[in-house]
Amino acid sequence: MTTALKWLSSIMGWACVAIGVLHMVLGVDAVPDMADSGVTADSQSRFFGALFVGYGLAWLWAVRDKPVNTTAIRWLAGIFALGAVGRLLSIAVHGLPHWFQLVLTAIEVALPPVWFWLAAATDRRPPE
Repeated sequence: MTTALKWLSSIMGWACVAIGVLHMVLGVDAVPDMADSGVTADSQSRFFGALFVGYGLAWLWAVRDKPVNTTAIRWLAGIFALGAVGRLLSIAVHGLPHWFQLVLTAIEVALPPVWFWLAAATDRRPPE
């Protein structure tokens, strides 16, 4: 389970870093249906891109610890789940977004329980 936790968390970290850099470089052009959103939305997108880079680096930091920092993994997974709550609130208030955002919402709902499960299984294992 520890290996699966490390791999999934590492993939998450690198994906978040890449997505964050993409948002910093492209701004609103990195998001479907936002190309004509204006300067404020572009500034916001690039700012949140930088935060997403930091979030990805936090995932990578958590899996570098020996043993894996399962407390950090749980916090990071909880933050990811909170992102899903935000998307679900948006759907409730404004309706369905671009289909790609629905795919992201499904991922954000599905993965946190997996991380919580893997972290718990890792905690139950004897130290390496």
